Amino acid sequence: MEQKTESHRQLPKRITALLIYGRPPLAFSGMLCAIAVMLTQDPLPYLLGVSCLFISMTFDLVDGWFAARFHPNNTMAQLADRIMDKIVYSIIFPLLTAGMMWRMIFINPSFAKIEFLHAIFILLICVTVLIRDNFASFMRGFAIRRGQEPESSEFTRLRTIVAAPLGALLYAHAFLIPDGPAIKLYSWISWLGNIPIRVFFVFEIVFLIINFGSIAGYCRKYGTYCLDELCLGNEHLRKQILAIFPNALTVMNAMMGLLAVFFAYQGRIKEAFLIMIGAAIFDKLDGAMARKLGLADDAPAVDGKPKITFGGIMDDIADTVSFCVAPAWIYYICLSEISTIRLPVHIIAIVYAVFGISRLIYFTLDRHPIPGYFKGMPTPAAALFVTSPLIILAQAFEQGSDSIIFWYYFCSGIMVAAAFLMNLFPAKYVHVGRMMDKNPWIGRIDLPLVVLFAFTPYLGYFAFIQLLLYAISPIMSKRNAG
Repeated sequence: MEQKTESHRQLPKRITALLIYGRPPLAFSGMLCAIAVMLTQDPLPYLLGVSCLFISMTFDLVDGWFAARFHPNNTMAQLADRIMDKIVYSIIFPLLTAGMMWRMIFINPSFAKIEFLHAIFILLICVTVLIRDNFASFMRGFAIRRGQEPESSEFTRLRTIVAAPLGALLYAHAFLIPDGPAIKLYSWISWLGNIPIRVFFVFEIVFLIINFGSIAGYCRKYGTYCLDELCLGNEHLRKQILAIFPNALTVMNAMMGLLAVFFAYQGRIKEAFLIMIGAAIFDKLDGAMARKLGLADDAPAVDGKPKITFGGIMDDIADTVSFCVAPAWIYYICLSEISTIRLPVHIIAIVYAVFGISRLIYFTLDRHPIPGYFKGMPTPAAALFVTSPLIILAQAFEQGSDSIIFWYYFCSGIMVAAAFLMNLFPAKYVHVGRMMDKNPWIGRIDLPLVVLFAFTPYLGYFAFIQLLLYAISPIMSKRNAG
């Protein structure tokens, strides 16, 4: 009887070990199958490789739950899980990069521009994943030496949930052999491999943002431990190095804005909008990180003069790129495609950008800011506000709908209205970032809804309604009423 009880106790440990340690062999098998596919173009290795990746994905999704449920040496299980994740991602994502290039050269040599863009984007994701994994290990080391147990952030958990399915789906796409055996399993896997690239883009953009958010989370949690060891009590050096972290996020904000313009040039307005959401997230994170690391000086200005810092200037430049120039540029790209209607779209775009910059200048020089509120509509909200109806316009243009004329004028009107609202300084807008910090459930509900609507034709409508409510929110604000 005691032997049976002991056997039952050992079973969860064995299953957990299988779930955790079984993933690298499966990923390695998938890599060997992918190499065989590239050499022979045989559908059988492709079928085996996809099966290995999907089994590994299943293990990755359930191992944490199983370990938490049965607690078989929980600390060791978590450590092993992180190591296995790093090994698996180090195998899969470089393999996917090679697979995308192979697909363009050997399977689809007459590839479209979007396929080339997709391959480049996969390379960017691969680099980001590897940097994030090594950076996370680096920062955890400082926390452990200080006796702090590294915690899993929400971004880390989201990353785990998204990474495995995304890797498996991209594998099915990259190494797909068009003429496979006429069996149901292969037909089902082929259907997954033939998912439209725009759907992949949505997943990949979300995954990219999650990875950068995870890096930011590690900086916020363990950045001070890192600097305590590196700077040896030199406070000036410590602050100089610490400033790199929020400044890096500020640069990412600007890069996201430029990337959104690049996607708009390819006609991917929905993806450009999602990337601009990423830019807004980075705009929130850089300030939050600066405050967390003790770099933000919230003291009142001396002699009524605002304090201008290098970080503040960088933030303004990034905001100018992402939330003033980029939306105006995307607007011009969208409306200049429609040659049947004559409006001075270039002038409207310039006016929006100039008004956005003037709003940023006012924000920087404002001597009497109101905690928790913005004077005038903040530029990130305005940028999303003007970009969301462009998604609807782009869809109408693709479908040849009669509503093109309406949305053409509507988008132009929104540009003018947003330019005005950004400089309507008596209007007080709630600081959404700080409100979400106090009420995290808002983000937990809203972001999944955005991702869900991204797979439907209604993302533009959903986003615009939300942003319209925010645009008119000062009417109902107690601060404005007072």
